[in-house]
Amino acid sequence: MRIVGGRHKGRTISGPHGHEVRPTSDRVRESVFNILEHRDWGESGLSVLTNAHVLDAFCGTGALGLEALSRGAYHTTFMDISRDSIDSCRTNVGMLNEYNAATILRGDCLKPVRPSEACNLVFLDPPYKERIAMSSLEALAANGWIANKGICVIETRANQPLETPSQFENLDQRKYGAARLNFLRYRHDPNQFLP
Repeated sequence: MRIVGGRHKGRTISGPHGHEVRPTSDRVRESVFNILEHRDWGESGLSVLTNAHVLDAFCGTGALGLEALSRGAYHTTFMDISRDSIDSCRTNVGMLNEYNAATILRGDCLKPVRPSEACNLVFLDPPYKERIAMSSLEALAANGWIANKGICVIETRANQPLETPSQFENLDQRKYGAARLNFLRYRHDPNQFLP
């Protein structure tokens, strides 16, 4: 695996051991970041990556969050419940010397702790077989992880329908082999999660 763009372009990062982690391929990652860089989804016409605070949820190796840092994001929080994934991510953050721009958090995306700051770019790549993409997205939103107008990129199985919660707007959708990439924008309603 390698970083495909930005200041770390061409640098290799370590891949997973075993079959627990399913990293997004270099080709798909390049397509995702081309879309993010060239669509007008950022504030004041800037790329959504410019100075972004990123959440890489179900981070695995951390490839998506590291790609974002390479391309101009300010900070990435890497979150995963798996100790092996967190160890792999920590190794890759160190290989690219990005410790000052990274927070590595072992945590459950279905029951996340509250963040110190909401993120305006969220990558969500949960295990396909568990079908927890939307429940994770809603839990992260309810706990303050997603900023108003934040862009969320959710990877699901290509044939898996995605029922978008009402507070999210569908922006785009792309299929790449067995994967479907869903691009959503969060519209925060302060009363949405009140009891």
